[in-house]
Amino acid sequence: MPFYTYDLTSLLFMLPGVLVAAWAQAMVSGNFNKYSRVQSARCITGAEAARQILNSNGLSHIAIQHVSETLADHYDPGSKVVRLSDEVYNSTSLAAVAVAAHECGHAIQDAQEYQPMRWRSMLVPVVNVATQAGWVVLFAGLILSMYGLSVIGALLFCAALIFQLVTLPVEYNASSRALTLLEAEGILESGEIGGAKKVLSAAALTYVASVIATVLQLLNIVRMMLMYRRNRW
Repeated sequence: MPFYTYDLTSLLFMLPGVLVAAWAQAMVSGNFNKYSRVQSARCITGAEAARQILNSNGLSHIAIQHVSETLADHYDPGSKVVRLSDEVYNSTSLAAVAVAAHECGHAIQDAQEYQPMRWRSMLVPVVNVATQAGWVVLFAGLILSMYGLSVIGALLFCAALIFQLVTLPVEYNASSRALTLLEAEGILESGEIGGAKKVLSAAALTYVASVIATVLQLLNIVRMMLMYRRNRW
């Protein structure tokens, strides 16, 4: 008899991950909103801070673009562009300057061929395919009573966890570089670094939350597979 389940236990496995993710997002929003209202002493905008950091690190060729999406700040290694959102580009707040510096940290990682960043870039196409195929293969194996196929699906899903684990050092390193550069470049005064650190530390929690949620999903998958095997035999 085919076996598949998404019972109360599955929901209990998901709940901690959902709660951690919600808490991390609340921390991000709370700290960003708080320090968005605190203007930096030197009134340097996020875009100006990014330009200064990039130029001082020999990256004057990297463009800075203004994007309209909310908190869509990122560094695009393919186009060699730092993209800053409305909340960051023209703002002189501690939060804006911290976020802009963080994205410049990624640009510097790229220029210096920081290994974890290179690994993450190589994993992106693999993860996109593996995670989508993983769920299909997993549940196909369970529904069709093909245990070996479900194992393959679970292994494919592990690609998401590997990607998230590689992402952690990339993000924390970019934040560390950002805080060092903000003080070294004189963009923020020493007394302002603490606020910038809170903003970036809160943002990093979202990546930790993603790892926790994925681990819980994998544990639930293992539980489902063991139940399938027990029922089968």
